[in-house]
Amino acid sequence: MGRRPDDLARGLASLAAQTGVQLDVVVVGNAWQPTGLPSGVAALFLPENMGIPAGRNLGAARVSGDFIFFLDDDASIPSPTFLADAVATLRADPGIGLLQPRVVDPSGAPNPRRWIPRIRKGDATESGNVFSVWEGATLLPRLVFDATGGWADPFFYAHEGIELAWRVWDQGLRVLYAGDLVANHPAIEPTRHEYYYRLNARNRVWLAKRNLPWLIVPLYVGSWTGIQLIRSVRRPAGLRAWWGGWLAGWRENPGGRRRIKWVTVWRMTRAGRPPLI
Repeated sequence: MGRRPDDLARGLASLAAQTGVQLDVVVVGNAWQPTGLPSGVAALFLPENMGIPAGRNLGAARVSGDFIFFLDDDASIPSPTFLADAVATLRADPGIGLLQPRVVDPSGAPNPRRWIPRIRKGDATESGNVFSVWEGATLLPRLVFDATGGWADPFFYAHEGIELAWRVWDQGLRVLYAGDLVANHPAIEPTRHEYYYRLNARNRVWLAKRNLPWLIVPLYVGSWTGIQLIRSVRRPAGLRAWWGGWLAGWRENPGGRRRIKWVTVWRMTRAGRPPLI
C-alpha cells in the first residue's frame, strides 16, 4: 500500500542480489501506484485495496517462471543464494510442493513463536512437514501453485496460508518448513491491524466451510473456538470483535467450496496433524 517505502526497497534489493536464478518481479500496489521501482521491476496498480491474498493472485498472473515466490513488502531475504538454495531443495525432492523458510527479526528482537507453523514449536532451525505457512515468504513450483487455485481471495487477511498448505497436501504433496533457510521480517504483532480479531475468527470458519468434509467442519471450528476461549482468559481484548467474525463466518458466503479429499485428511493425520486443530 506504499506505506513502507524503506522496507519495500530493502526487499527488492534482496531480490536483486540473488544469484543463480533469473527473476521476473512485479510489485502489486493495493490502492497504490507503485513508484520509484528499480529497473526491470514491473508495477501493478489496483485502484482499491483488494486484500493480501487477492493482491498476490493478481501479481502471480503477471509473472512467469518455473517457480513462484511471494515476498511481503516488509520482508527480505538476507542470503544472495536463498532462492537458488530453496529451488534446489524443491528439485531434490519432488514430493515437496511448498516451502516456507525460518523467519528472523533482523534487529535481534525475539522471534515470535507463531512464525514456526507447527503446534509443537521445538527448535526453530529444525525442518519438517507443516500444515500451514507464514505467508510473508513462500516458494512453490508454478504448476503446484496453479493447481491450488491460488490464495483465498475472499479472506482479505489471515489464514490464507493454512488453506494454501491444505491444497498442496491435497495434490499428494507435502509442505516443508525449511529451518536452514532464512527470511527477515520485523517482529510486529498482528493485532496492529484493526480488523485482526474479526477476520481471524471469520476466516477460521471459512477455512472449514470451504475446504473440509462436512462431517469434520464442526469439529475443526469447535476446537478453535475452545482454544480462543482459553486464550481470552489471559487476553480478553478483541473478544467481542472475534465473536462478531465467528458469526459472520457462518452467515456469509466464503466464496465457494473446494473440499479436500478424505485421503488427504488421512495423509495429514498420518503425518501428525489431522485438520481438526
